[in-house]
Amino acid sequence: MASTVRLQARSGNRALFITTLAVPLTGWTVHAVSLHRKLAAARKDPLTGLLGRDGFATRARQITDRYGDAALVVLVDLDHFKQVNDGRGHAAGDRVLAATATRLTAWAGSRGAVGRLGGDEFAVAVRIGPARRELRLAQLTQLLAQPVEVEDGVLVDVAASVGAASPDALGTTDLSVLQRAADAAMYAGKHTGRAVLAGPQHATVPSINGRRAGRPGTHTLGRAA
Repeated sequence: MASTVRLQARSGNRALFITTLAVPLTGWTVHAVSLHRKLAAARKDPLTGLLGRDGFATRARQITDRYGDAALVVLVDLDHFKQVNDGRGHAAGDRVLAATATRLTAWAGSRGAVGRLGGDEFAVAVRIGPARRELRLAQLTQLLAQPVEVEDGVLVDVAASVGAASPDALGTTDLSVLQRAADAAMYAGKHTGRAVLAGPQHATVPSINGRRAGRPGTHTLGRAA
């Protein structure tokens, strides 16, 4: 069905009549929004092949909702990464990021979600029950501490700070709360070579631009090689 739109010209009394096809805008808008969300969820980081921030959030929520207390959200921040970039060049830094992505993916397994949040920050959501967390997080810190070959025969030492949060410890599956607590735990254990499992106190740590050192009372797990 056609519709007619009458537009008054600014000069004179002439009017312009435009006939257009009536388009079901509401239906198309809903479709466009749905498509945009699907594309955002599928979008991956071009360097590492990991999920981007939006895609990771989508998958992580699915994991926490499905597995509840057996879910674990982990945040990883590479230590001294700027020194690698400045001392060895950006190509070397890219190799460290790619190697970290590969290691996190292997650790999380096919059913886990791994994302690059930006820069040298990564996140993982995975199913790991309370009885196995200490061992698995210790394995992760050891894995991330392995040197990375940045060019033929040249190895650079790497290390990472690791914080983790679980629904059973915090009493919620809200991803934003879990990530905030994991972030606070990660910074509480910065440069210690140990993973830190968040407690309720980490979920209430105020942040400035998303960053604030964790409060006392952290629970450290594992030891880096």
